[in-house]
Amino acid sequence: MSLTTGPGPLAHANRGRFNVDLSAAPAHLLYLHAVPQRVRGVLAGQTVVDTERAVLLHESALLPQWYVPREDVRFDLLTPTATSTHCPFKGDAVYWSLTVGDRVVEDAVWGYPEPLDAVPELAGLVAFYFGKLDAWYEEDELVFGGHPRDPFHRVDTRRSSRPVTVTVGGTVVARTDRAVALYETGLPTRWYLPREAVDPAALTASDTRSECPYKGVASYAHLTVDGTRREDLLWSYVAAFPEAQGAAGYWGVDDSAEDVEVLVG
Repeated sequence: MSLTTGPGPLAHANRGRFNVDLSAAPAHLLYLHAVPQRVRGVLAGQTVVDTERAVLLHESALLPQWYVPREDVRFDLLTPTATSTHCPFKGDAVYWSLTVGDRVVEDAVWGYPEPLDAVPELAGLVAFYFGKLDAWYEEDELVFGGHPRDPFHRVDTRRSSRPVTVTVGGTVVARTDRAVALYETGLPTRWYLPREAVDPAALTASDTRSECPYKGVASYAHLTVDGTRREDLLWSYVAAFPEAQGAAGYWGVDDSAEDVEVLVG
């Protein structure tokens, strides 16, 4: 996420400055590098890919994608399909369906048998649609959140004594000087509030859950303000990764609505 999207150095919206002129560089960039971790993918209880030779492809405006050697894939479980696509930056892709027992996943795998000259490394490699398998692992750790973790993506938390006030429709619903600031690559600073900063009587537990590959698993709560219930307005990382542990148990606030504000200072 950090190299080729958002304000990353290889992204279109890059707000930094290089000491050389990159105006002649292609508008669409690809960067490929080796992955040190063992990578495994599982479907219906069967390991269908197991490799220590994966590479990660970063591509302008796209999330990173694992590519793995064909030799490390259970090709006995794959069947070629008639699907083909053309990428002006990588070449013509062919596809395979994946069958494990009575599970058939159409067009789960693709590859570039004859990639363009700009990316010769893709020859002999294939890629899987992340969400079409049941589980992915780096070493023995489950990977979730919809895509491989980007090693250039960072999450940091810092305790802060700056005053933070949350208003909803002009009504103050939380105020604290013990917030935690969460800094995440390519995203604006997010302020997390201690539980006691929000009136528990105004909260209703939600069934919503979300998974972030960089922060962990979050649960949500509705907040009632002036008689109106705001759905899933707050969330909290109940199972936080080490990088986000400083914000674990704190409330994050969805300030995407025009009348919800998180004011700092």
